[in-house]
Amino acid sequence: MTVVATDETLMREALRLAATAGAAGEVPIGAVVVLDGVIIGRGVNRPIGARDPSAHAEIVAIRQAAAYLGNYRLTGSQLYVTLEPCAMCAGALVHARIARLVFGVREPRAGAVVSTAQLLCRPGLNHIVQVGEGVLAAEAQRVLQDFFRGRRA
Repeated sequence: MTVVATDETLMREALRLAATAGAAGEVPIGAVVVLDGVIIGRGVNRPIGARDPSAHAEIVAIRQAAAYLGNYRLTGSQLYVTLEPCAMCAGALVHARIARLVFGVREPRAGAVVSTAQLLCRPGLNHIVQVGEGVLAAEAQRVLQDFFRGRRA
C-alpha cells in the first residue's frame, strides 16, 4: 500500500484537531506526528482539561507516537502543528529526534522556533530539526482569531 500524504493534507488533520480543542474550551491547537506518510500520533491542546501544563498538542502527539512505536525516539518522523511551538515543545522535538517540523502560523510572543528564541538552530544541539512554516497559515490564523474573538464576546 502506498500512502500519499502532503503537507497540506497533514496540516488539515492538525486543523481538524485544533477545532476539537477549541470546542473543549482549550486554545485551538492541533498536532500530528507522521512516519512514512502514516499518522502515528495525534494531539490536541489540553492543559486545562488535563490539569497539566505540559499537555500541549505537540507533547500529546509525541507521547502517542512514542507509545505506538514503543520508543521515545521518533527518528525520521515529522510533526505538523497549527501554531509555532513554544520552548518546551521545541525541546521535546529535539529530544524525540523529530526530523522535520511543519507549522501553520507564527506565535510572535511565545514561538520559540522562528519568532523569538530560534531554539532549533542553536549551536551544540545533538539533533537538528528541519523547519517548514506557513502551511495553511491563513486557516490556522483564522481558527485562533475566531476562538479568541468568541472568548472576548
